[in-house]
Amino acid sequence: MRNRNYMILEIPSRSQNEAFARVVAAAFASQLDPTIEEIADIKTAVSEAVTNSIIHGYENSEGIIVMKCSLSENEIVIEVSDEGKGIEDVKQARQPLYTSKPELERSGMGFTVMETFMDEVEVYSDTNKGTTVIMRKKFTSLTGEQGEESNEGE
Repeated sequence: MRNRNYMILEIPSRSQNEAFARVVAAAFASQLDPTIEEIADIKTAVSEAVTNSIIHGYENSEGIIVMKCSLSENEIVIEVSDEGKGIEDVKQARQPLYTSKPELERSGMGFTVMETFMDEVEVYSDTNKGTTVIMRKKFTSLTGEQGEESNEGE
């Protein structure tokens, strides 16, 4: 599938940049005329991915987070990567309520939230080299799926 458009954002791993990244992803996605719910889903998933990089990837240090977004005919692919400490056990980290930081509020649901709001989530990580999260979402406004779903029970 040919990319319709793409962008790359590089930001320091500071908490104030989480909101910036989510707004950038939403603005970029708007080219495909998503629904309000689809935009909210994208913003929530990006927020979780970037926050994971800040809190878990870089912990008490600062590094760079790279967000790449690409659009095809009816889909956005968002890749959030860091060069932080990485995840020792990705399978375990993806389990609901698992957290390496139990002392923090809202811990343990990041991957679950991403999986809930996006169609597909892939996680690649190497200890002491970093983590990459790739999320995909198809837009129903362009695929006609909304109409099909609403007619199924009739």
